[in-house]
Amino acid sequence: MEIGYFTMPSHPPECGLKEGHDWDLQVMRWLDELGYQEAWVGEHHTAPWEPNPTPDLLIAQALMQTKRLRIGPGGFLLPYHHPAELANRVAMLDHLSEGRLNFGVAASGLPSDWAMFNVDGMSGQNRDMTREALEIILKLWSDPAPFTYKGKFWTVTKPDTMFDFLKPHIKPLQAPHPPIGVAGLSKNSDTLKLAGERGFIPMSLNLNPAYVGSHWDSVEIGAAKTGRKPNRADWRLVREVFVADTDEEAWKLSTGDMMGRMMHEYFLPLLGHFGFKDYLKHAPDVPDSDVTVEYCAKRNWIVGSPATVAEKIEKIYDEVGGFGVLLVFGFDYKHKAEAWHHSLSLLRNEVMPRLKHLGSAQKAA
Repeated sequence: MEIGYFTMPSHPPECGLKEGHDWDLQVMRWLDELGYQEAWVGEHHTAPWEPNPTPDLLIAQALMQTKRLRIGPGGFLLPYHHPAELANRVAMLDHLSEGRLNFGVAASGLPSDWAMFNVDGMSGQNRDMTREALEIILKLWSDPAPFTYKGKFWTVTKPDTMFDFLKPHIKPLQAPHPPIGVAGLSKNSDTLKLAGERGFIPMSLNLNPAYVGSHWDSVEIGAAKTGRKPNRADWRLVREVFVADTDEEAWKLSTGDMMGRMMHEYFLPLLGHFGFKDYLKHAPDVPDSDVTVEYCAKRNWIVGSPATVAEKIEKIYDEVGGFGVLLVFGFDYKHKAEAWHHSLSLLRNEVMPRLKHLGSAQKAA
């Protein structure tokens, strides 16, 4: 099993945009120094608790300040980008990364973002646009011949050479393209079926482990359509993680600090508005009112001493049937930077050595 990082990025609304950006850069440097495998950066346009409409600006800077860490959007919201422009931008970013870029894509799930860009998310238009945009991007990267793609949402032309030397020429450094990741939330997720269908990296967001177990079914359903055999080692699980020297300290630093505040002020109310609190429950008969920060910390979060955290990760691993990469959900702890760095360090140096057998067990299976 490997470890990585998934950041929305999350910052409290009073945090300045550059101040939050600088914190995210600092964390990326730490991840690189500590030997984390990868980091994914989200895109949102209308959420003050998720203030980053341009993940590639953070990624470009982070790539210059790290040496080994793979970094990518997690993901670009495809309905809001012209596919030809994004194809060129991602290809350029891949060259700047010297082959360390991951390319995460998503359909967008915030109604306020849908409204800003006039996308009818209620009818699933955002998912249709995502599929079409990705198809165009991959065609631009792979098809050497000129073509015109007339889709439902975009018409894109790859022109032949003009005036002897003008022609499309920008392609990714990684062949045939950077690894593509897609994040899924809902049960029977269409996005995760797409991951299985196309051999993309499936990422399950931070929900109840028992619920997330159903996500692999979606990957397998998609894979069956194209005769693929999906590998659980490719599956990423995003979890809230806080490791401290003792269970008591970890509880205080998580529920009693920024993790608890973000969940209480933003994430739980947001899921409540969408009717998604079921995704956090260990049993369907649990009332919504019981799904509090403390409930999530006890049932879903991975907080505690290194021994406790190792035990919780192994339990989740067994519950879902195995996965390849644990992605730590990013929070803004610039006010207690040492505690966040210590948590990341303990996870890498104290917890992961206790879990080496999980990877070998998965390989044998």
